[in-house]
Amino acid sequence: MSFQSPTSLPLSGRAETVAFHRTELSVILSLYGRMVAAGEWRDYGISCLRDVAVFSVFRRTAEHPLYRIEKRPKLRGRQGQYAVIGMDGQILKRGSDLRTVLRVLERKLIRAVD
Repeated sequence: MSFQSPTSLPLSGRAETVAFHRTELSVILSLYGRMVAAGEWRDYGISCLRDVAVFSVFRRTAEHPLYRIEKRPKLRGRQGQYAVIGMDGQILKRGSDLRTVLRVLERKLIRAVD
């Protein structure tokens, strides 16, 4: 059995990771900024894995994420590559347009005025 370090593998042998594009991050961070200004969110984390990219939103730093915004390119032709997932793991919205999917979170900004 021989061992090769990941840097010695040819490009075709390296596992590609899924990441958010700059335009996608712009849309997500715009919503994030508005939610921080409203006092709803405090922190975020980004994970880029082989099959999925995840933007996690936290109320406090050391707790489970309130929401996860996921990008799964393999689901592009089926349910859509973007999803918003709640703290309990329930899929709140899924689709192929990121702005449309994020609208489920923008509703939290709308509050009744007394």
